[in-house]
Amino acid sequence: MNGLDWAVLIGYFGVMVAIGIWSHKRVDNVSDFFTAGGKMPWWLSGISHHMSGYSAVMFTGYAGIAYTYGVTSFVTWSFPIALGIAIGSKLFAPRINRLRSRLHVASPLEYLKNRYNLSTQQALAWSGMLLKIVDVAAKWAAIATLLSVFTGVSLNQGILITGAITAVYCTIGGLWADALTELGQFAIQLLAGISMFVAVVLKLNDKGIGLFDAFDQPALHGHGKPLVGPYGTVFLLAFLFIKLFEYNGGMLNQAQRYMATGSPREAERSARLSAALWLIWPVVLFFPMWISPLLVHAQKPDGSDSYGLMTEQLLPHGLLGLVIVGFFSHTMAMCSSDANAIAAVFTRDVAPVLSQRARAWNERSGLIAARVTTVVFLGLSMTVATQVNSPTFKDIITIVIKWVAGLMGPIAIPMMLGLLRPFRRSGPTAALTSWAAGLFAFWLVNYPINWNVDGGVPLQYQVSIPLAVSLVLYVLIGYLKPEDTPERLAIIESVNTDGDGMSAAAVPAGAGAGAGAGAGSGAGDSVPAQ
Repeated sequence: MNGLDWAVLIGYFGVMVAIGIWSHKRVDNVSDFFTAGGKMPWWLSGISHHMSGYSAVMFTGYAGIAYTYGVTSFVTWSFPIALGIAIGSKLFAPRINRLRSRLHVASPLEYLKNRYNLSTQQALAWSGMLLKIVDVAAKWAAIATLLSVFTGVSLNQGILITGAITAVYCTIGGLWADALTELGQFAIQLLAGISMFVAVVLKLNDKGIGLFDAFDQPALHGHGKPLVGPYGTVFLLAFLFIKLFEYNGGMLNQAQRYMATGSPREAERSARLSAALWLIWPVVLFFPMWISPLLVHAQKPDGSDSYGLMTEQLLPHGLLGLVIVGFFSHTMAMCSSDANAIAAVFTRDVAPVLSQRARAWNERSGLIAARVTTVVFLGLSMTVATQVNSPTFKDIITIVIKWVAGLMGPIAIPMMLGLLRPFRRSGPTAALTSWAAGLFAFWLVNYPINWNVDGGVPLQYQVSIPLAVSLVLYVLIGYLKPEDTPERLAIIESVNTDGDGMSAAAVPAGAGAGAGAGAGSGAGDSVPAQ
């Protein structure tokens, strides 16, 4: 990097902070901070939903998969996400939007107290927060790894720089700042991604290799196969189910984008836009990674530095800085949205249970608590990020694929399926049992069993078995021990019915307030559903 590249990078950071300061004016209460007061346009919500779904891990961990295996990186990652969001646009997006408009909640988990019970809500909240700390830590480590390739700064210095900048704009501006910065980040990534694509095609032409002839080269043998190595059919199917839950709200931050739109119909349109972007845009980003063995020799065994090396070699100064900004944009988009989501869960679902003072927060106190929680979450995730390459967490892609994918299912299934009528019989017994058994299955498969199997348990089973255990138990226990009380049925009907007045009016008093009543959502926690 030279002075021009640094100018681009510093200018980008300055713009992000400026957007946060401007967004501060639009945040008057907790509802504005966490759900944009339900006033976000569907197209902004869709772009934000898309941008908050992936980070610099794509340019490190998944770049390594693309370098080693080729197009399977798209087939087993972004394609299942696109399909999962497309399905969720009808199945989940409108219902999650009604959580805000009908039940007046500001956290995606806030409704669980009344859908199940307080114990279920707390179990999912605490496990979800802990998992997110590890997940976001991997994102910090990924962008710091890239930053070290270009600038030579240490891993810990890179984590501190990116985390501090993100903390400034997302803490003062809330979800509005997240979405507006993600819009700018998308524009930057669009230009950066196209620049990299063009640079790679020109380099291939210099070598006498046509765009469609690249996969015929010996160095790319097998790179055109959709399912190779550990990424087979079982892995693909498992990932489709995982991403169906994860990217429609199971990891919380995407749920906020649905809640932020003005109506269920707009939430559906938002999801469709995000699905289309996931289907098309990653192809442009992945192509340089697929053919990277023709242009660079990765220094790391997993190939995670291949994209960074290729960028440094192919792009002129200025454009190099722009692509580095693109790396930051993805990571900061996801981490800031995760921080906002976890702050919502803590201030709305956890703090009121732990503290009587939290139950008496007014709008100002609740907003201060939300901002403090955001900073604390970012600090904890940055601390964990310094241990990503330790023996406990291993490499970045191990955390993202094995830990996050394997643990997300048991946490998300009670939350997501609890919205749907066919699972109305599944109550707190089904939710807690499926959650606990899924977590136990993850530990069992990834550690004791893995240690005693030659070559270890295949990755596809490490991520699929916890999900399968949770799903089967949630459904089975619901039928064997139905707990569909009138109060729970009223909540389910309120998020499954269009139109005002009818089903929403049947929601029992206090159902929408959840554990966070008194936290000052600004959406009218004590106001009857409309």
